Amino acid sequence: MSTLPFMIGIAGTHSTGKSTFVSRAAEAIEARGLLVGRIGDLATKARNLGFPILTGHTYESTLWIMTEGIRQETEALLRNDVVLVDRPVPDALGYLNAALEVSRREMDGVRLAELNEITAAHVTRYDLLIVTVLDQAIPLDPNRDPDAYFRLAAARHVTAIIDRHRPLALKLTSGNADEILRDAVGAALVHCRTGDA
Repeated sequence: MSTLPFMIGIAGTHSTGKSTFVSRAAEAIEARGLLVGRIGDLATKARNLGFPILTGHTYESTLWIMTEGIRQETEALLRNDVVLVDRPVPDALGYLNAALEVSRREMDGVRLAELNEITAAHVTRYDLLIVTVLDQAIPLDPNRDPDAYFRLAAARHVTAIIDRHRPLALKLTSGNADEILRDAVGAALVHCRTGDA
């Protein structure tokens, strides 16, 4: 096992193939004998705890998702060669920004600045960052969120945050998943063989 595990974040709005990509990447990396940790679905956990999510996101729900994600990532890095994060820290801020836009709410500037600082500080921890590109032809899962306008706002805000902090992040579309998967798996394998940061 490499002393420096490789962490891949897959960001983007919902119903854009993130979870499918994470499953495919985990399978491909594990097939090469590496240990893979997976982090994901923190919004559901937040909702189950009583935090508002989607258009109801607040400072508290966003802070919980960010810090719980960081905690889980840190633990996963202790025992895996590769960690795949479905919804890395920048996602939480993007979803909050989308919620504020759609619900026409405002947030205290100090609190918003704090969440931006957490995002800026942590985004460098991902060795590879991938952001999905919304294909509106792919339908929303009505069991998760039927609000197409919010999905679009979340896509725009998440992408803006990634572009600001990691402009070289890979863009995952509905047509290039195999290519991005090959690049991500290849980068993880090279890292784990050489121990490069």
